[in-house]
Amino acid sequence: QTLKFTQQLAGSIVLQLQGLPAWRGISADLTELSGQVAYVEYYRWLAYLLFFILVLTVCLLACLGLAKHSRCLLVTMLCCGLLMLVLSWASMAVDTAAAVGTSDFCVAPNKFIMNQTDDEISAEVVHYYLYCDQSLSSPFQQALTVFQRSLTTMQIQIQGLIQYALPLFPTAKKDLLGVQQLLNSSETSLHQLTALLDCRGLHKDYLDGLIGICYDGVEGLLYLGLFSLLAAAAFSTVICAAPRAWKQLAGRDRDYDDMDEEDPFNPQARRIATHRPPRGQLRSFCSYSSSLGSQSSLQPPAQTVSNAPVSEYMNQAVLFGGNPRYENVPLIGRGSPPPT
Repeated sequence: QTLKFTQQLAGSIVLQLQGLPAWRGISADLTELSGQVAYVEYYRWLAYLLFFILVLTVCLLACLGLAKHSRCLLVTMLCCGLLMLVLSWASMAVDTAAAVGTSDFCVAPNKFIMNQTDDEISAEVVHYYLYCDQSLSSPFQQALTVFQRSLTTMQIQIQGLIQYALPLFPTAKKDLLGVQQLLNSSETSLHQLTALLDCRGLHKDYLDGLIGICYDGVEGLLYLGLFSLLAAAAFSTVICAAPRAWKQLAGRDRDYDDMDEEDPFNPQARRIATHRPPRGQLRSFCSYSSSLGSQSSLQPPAQTVSNAPVSEYMNQAVLFGGNPRYENVPLIGRGSPPPT
């Protein structure tokens, strides 16, 4: 009779344990979600690192192009700047959308989770873990209480059998001791199950996750959006300033073309002179004037004034590759040196 009653109690324990929900599908979904989040976060970090390197590269090209007055570098910088401008606006759009979606979730996270798990978990269980109010009873309290009572009753029954039936049936000692050891291990498992089903541990992890998403996560998204906005503004400024720099370089080249190649103070002539081989020494103006003075002392030259028209002088100057100088036209044909 005692063994039959113990068997009935064991059957009731099995029924109570079968009534506990098994969330294998939920656990698999959460594990998959965690893996997807880690995958996306890794490539997001890598993409922003490459984006930052490209920003520094474009800025370096802009500085080199302006320092060396290189049109090729300016064109390359302009093309890369347009690409980075598009990427900056796209990044800011993605960051803004993610921040808005996360903020919507953080407004009412409990309601969102209850709506998502309505088909797989009962609302009572979800409410118990999300709020973890001590005034509310656990939905597993009844099953755990029946389990504890049945287990205690079985231990009492087995202890009585060991005390009274063992002298009559000494061969059953091994079996009774095995059952008693099994009941003791079941009691240990019951305490572990009670601790695992308690809402406090899971609720603490849930709050830590919410704080990480709704505070640190949203703040990080806002910083990323601000970085993208500043990058877009910087590239817009660079692109708008590139045509002006191009015009200045073109104007400087035109100024160099207008300069006299024989002018010793022309920087372009100095650069060209450094690449030319040294020519023979030229006689100075003083040597010509001294020789002219010696000749004039022997025979005075005839004073002739050239009345060549201005257009003829201009044509000759252009023909020999020189630049016309209008201020020197009245001095043509004079025998005296130019005024100091």
